[in-house]
Amino acid sequence: MTATTVPPKTTPAAAARQAEAFPRLTAAQIARIEPHGRRRLVEPGEVLGDAGEPVTKIFVVVSGRLDLVRPPRWVGEEVPSFSEGMFTGERSILAGGRFLARIQASTPCEVIEVGRESLLELIRTDPELSDMFLRAFILRRLQLIDQEFGDVLLLGSNHCQGSLHIREFLTRNGHPYKFVDLDNDSDSQQMLDQFRVSAGDIPVVICRGSIVLRNPTIQQVADCLGLNPTIDRTAICDVVIIGAGPAGLGAAVYAASEGLSVVMIEANAPGGQAGTSSRIENYLGFPLGISGQELAARAYDQAQKFGAKILIAKSAVRLDCDKKPYRILLGEGEGDPLLTRAIIIASGVEYRRLAIDTLSRFEGAGVYYAATPMEAQLCTGEEIAIVGGANSAGQAAVFLAESAKRVHMLIRSDGLSQTMSRYLISRIEAHQRIELHTRTEIVGLEGNGHLEHVAWRAGRNGPVEKQNIRHVFTMTGAEPSTKWLAGCLALDAKGFIKTGSALTADELSAAKWPLHRPPHLLETSLPGVLAVGDVRSGSTKRVASAVGEGSIAVATVHQILAE
Repeated sequence: MTATTVPPKTTPAAAARQAEAFPRLTAAQIARIEPHGRRRLVEPGEVLGDAGEPVTKIFVVVSGRLDLVRPPRWVGEEVPSFSEGMFTGERSILAGGRFLARIQASTPCEVIEVGRESLLELIRTDPELSDMFLRAFILRRLQLIDQEFGDVLLLGSNHCQGSLHIREFLTRNGHPYKFVDLDNDSDSQQMLDQFRVSAGDIPVVICRGSIVLRNPTIQQVADCLGLNPTIDRTAICDVVIIGAGPAGLGAAVYAASEGLSVVMIEANAPGGQAGTSSRIENYLGFPLGISGQELAARAYDQAQKFGAKILIAKSAVRLDCDKKPYRILLGEGEGDPLLTRAIIIASGVEYRRLAIDTLSRFEGAGVYYAATPMEAQLCTGEEIAIVGGANSAGQAAVFLAESAKRVHMLIRSDGLSQTMSRYLISRIEAHQRIELHTRTEIVGLEGNGHLEHVAWRAGRNGPVEKQNIRHVFTMTGAEPSTKWLAGCLALDAKGFIKTGSALTADELSAAKWPLHRPPHLLETSLPGVLAVGDVRSGSTKRVASAVGEGSIAVATVHQILAE
């Protein structure tokens, strides 16, 4: 759809949303923008940005028209154009990503070219323009996702672990892509021939229309798409944040908004475990609930708005805790370490894996660790099993029961009252398609390529029952992501990071605590290194608590930097 027209059957609400996605600036607003850019003339046919190139600027159209040129495989999709008073750009500009499609002049144009850094400064200083730009960028990205319009073509199968892993990564990072299910697409062989790949290569990612990635890692996909900004490894950051769950994102927003130089490292996608939740209803300010992915996306954009630099699909593999400034290594081939004065560890936890020998065969092919619309689509009309009794499992059960034939909840305890919020328990008890199995655990998984049968046992010595269930969601227990710390910090018996008054005199002595003062509230046994959220020993496992700890940690970082 062009940005300047509304289809005949568009509702008033949809028309208003489209006007927000493609607003027209007033003369006064353009006058405020112009000092931040430069005017230039553009000839018809001139390309201002091509798919795959870094997004380093936006263009405000003073006169003429710019078009978004779709790639050949999206023939038939209606795409926007930008006329007088309109501006180019979408969410990629915030992160310094790449163009998803070509921007080209269709007529003689006069434009104001605004560089990315100048745009971010404008967003930080002009509230009216900030709201207009950010709303437009976010809504445009949502449209691109809905239309599957982007720079990624994924060839795979719903029964392939790798395909689901990549789809989950792209979806949770809000990156538009088109998925071709080779099992059901009539033109699949033609596509395999076109890109010279075989069925044994799947999943296959066609990046930017020309680069073919055969069974790629998440890191390879992220690098090809240019998801990460360039970091000056010789500069010393004020704070590096490990993990982009609610605690890490909260810390990033507060630190960046208060003028600290911030780098965040996230191994997969923003949101952490909360990002996999279909609906969070007990988070303050959202009476209708909000999905974990949407909450994470908002916080992610907010952090970038204030200038935080976020590295996606990168993992901290070692903390060099013997030198100042601290050095964080990101793994082989990732260049020099990051240098920082302070560190906030928000690496979170991971669900415990079922103690079943065949588990790895079915992860992503019948066994899942998230309950999002993507997973729900895979098991529509089928019986499913959910392992776990905490809020995340309850949210998943209520969400999946709307499309599944039947949901079996399996818990080892006698009931849910000790582990789950009352509002969720009430919904589970009232839902006709949810069946709770207490004192029950899965003991076997079977299938050929994809999960086909589940065996579970009720009671320690009860009989084993075999069920024709093809989808299992496991959301039980929590293992802290602390192995990479390699003895740098004091941990509790379960591997969670100890902070503040929880640290004993013996632990501080063993860590050679060098200061006269004791550790601050969220400070670890290493001065200037803090831990927040689920990875912290004794933390409350709630989104609101994690966000609060992130903000408190930033106040502590200011104290530490002033010492």
